[in-house]
Amino acid sequence: MFRRSLLALLLLAPVAVSAQERPITVSSTTSTEQSGLFGHILPIFTRETGIPVRVVALGTGQALDVGRRGDADVVFVHDRAAEERFVAEGFGTERRHVMFNDFVIIGPAADPAGIAGGRDAPAALRRIADSRAAFVSRGDRSGTHAAELRLWQAAGADPVAGRGQWYREVGQGMGPALNTAAAQNAYILADRGTWLSFRNRQELRVLVEGDERLFNQYGVIPVNPQRHPHVNAAGARRFADWIVSPAGQAAIAAYRINGDQLFFPNADRPEPAPGS
Repeated sequence: MFRRSLLALLLLAPVAVSAQERPITVSSTTSTEQSGLFGHILPIFTRETGIPVRVVALGTGQALDVGRRGDADVVFVHDRAAEERFVAEGFGTERRHVMFNDFVIIGPAADPAGIAGGRDAPAALRRIADSRAAFVSRGDRSGTHAAELRLWQAAGADPVAGRGQWYREVGQGMGPALNTAAAQNAYILADRGTWLSFRNRQELRVLVEGDERLFNQYGVIPVNPQRHPHVNAAGARRFADWIVSPAGQAAIAAYRINGDQLFFPNADRPEPAPGS
């Protein structure tokens, strides 16, 4: 009798452990991975919760599509309008602010469009278009790409007219797009976090920054288990709760490169002022 009871306990034990440590898949923007942020914070999360994390890093539009298909448990991206649509359509349970940084306009030190030192991002893009200076776009439905298109619209310029000439779409993440800009000595819009972690800068420099329209907010959304019952809803909730908790926010704030903080936690400020 004792042996049978012991055997039953031994058989049940692995099930309990595996259920407790069931991994989650986070579908996220490339900037969180290529900046090195995930390499810093995810081991902390796993150590504190026992939950392993698999990351699918894509442009925000594609990352949200992964969530729509139920191929991720939680999304962590940076295009608020698209995120709110994702929740409104019933694919996510709720969206919460996590952190912010900003976009910067990068360009060659020679600056053929003459935009260096400016703080008006649309005006800078207008000058790039007027001078037909080489500009690299991610062109991948990412949050950065969406922000770039909004800035072109504000500039009253249509870069599509220059497609294949001075306007070059690469359809790739931030790191590869920056490599292309470095190789072609071109202008590009980049998130500051990836730029600070980027090593192949060659002649590229930050030329325009500080415009409130360059504000870049990130949000986290668990995938709705009512839409996709197979998702790890409990694990997704723990991740979302942790990333906005004091422990998660402190982990984000602690991530620096050469003393520079890449992301600024703001879960406790649900409606931050642009540029704050």
